[in-house]
Amino acid sequence: MNAIGPSPAVNGAHTSPPRAPAARTARRSAPTAAWILAFWLAGGTLLSAQRIEIQWPTPNRAWEQGKDYAAWVQPTVSGEPESGLFGCVRSGGGQFHEGLDLRPVARDRRGEPTDSIYAAMDGVVRNANTSAGESNYGRYIVLEHPGVSPAVYTLYAHLARIEPGIRPGVTVSRGQVIGLMGHSAGGGGIPRERAHMHFEIGLMMTEDFEAWYGWKKFGSRNEQGRWNGMNLMGFDPQDFLRQWRTRKVDNFQQYFDQMRGVVRVRVVTNRVPDFITRYPALLRKPMPAGPVAGWEIECNSTGLPFAWTPLGPLEVMGLRPNAVQIVSVESALVRAYHCKSLVKPRSSGYVPGGDLLTMLQQVFGLR
Repeated sequence: MNAIGPSPAVNGAHTSPPRAPAARTARRSAPTAAWILAFWLAGGTLLSAQRIEIQWPTPNRAWEQGKDYAAWVQPTVSGEPESGLFGCVRSGGGQFHEGLDLRPVARDRRGEPTDSIYAAMDGVVRNANTSAGESNYGRYIVLEHPGVSPAVYTLYAHLARIEPGIRPGVTVSRGQVIGLMGHSAGGGGIPRERAHMHFEIGLMMTEDFEAWYGWKKFGSRNEQGRWNGMNLMGFDPQDFLRQWRTRKVDNFQQYFDQMRGVVRVRVVTNRVPDFITRYPALLRKPMPAGPVAGWEIECNSTGLPFAWTPLGPLEVMGLRPNAVQIVSVESALVRAYHCKSLVKPRSSGYVPGGDLLTMLQQVFGLR
């Protein structure tokens, strides 16, 4: 296929476009392909061996004590603890939830939560939305963590308050109080009795999110810039933290290295997306000396592109520019994760589904 058409799928914890302040964070200059190769030659092995420091982002000690998730998860109105976890956990498995909903451990006389929210790791504030009605996340903070590899983001949503001084560009330390748990959200908020903090860990898709958002014609202005929830793809925080706590992995690079691929897709393009210059640890082999001719990408069950292999001209021979080809599919895993549309069966094989299309549109600028 030469182009990819519009898709109704979104990448975020919610299904309608989050909104927030109009001013966009200044773009950072993207590293070059030579820089990516230098990472491979000089630093990649060292970073993959380091154990990161991370902490639970609320005062609830139940997770640290190894208690069942019912002790720290806030369910939806269904009352089912699973509904506050990551994945296909809502509407009978048909609705995706992108993070963990963490319940409070203390409330005041009015029933309002009094739990402080802590930065999970050292990082830099990239977004601090103080206007509850301008986002389905309500008041929320996005931190980016340049000190880890890949440089993941963490997101803290539905806050009652953001601490003074927490603004884009400010450096924060692990364990620093950055806000107060609440129940803020666009469209009237969340009932007080179900107050919680929505917590995500993930990757940002593209620096040029504004172009994709404008092309989609949602009918409302993108107030969040590139830190809009539709430009953020999370992975399961509970799974990572469990593996980290039991020392099965020491850091995010090791976690991505052992992640299971569900769909492998090939894209014919000489473009080096800013996604891979931002996350060079996801490369499965060094960049070629000359221009790339395409990419082969492994995606997990949610469509997160976690493993990237640059391709040379011989590997894409016979395919048209901007062609998208499904190389392989773990069909049983795709069926098991039915709240996500990664591929659609056709007589000749598979074609991209809505969620996979959205990721490719954002990352590669395909239309």
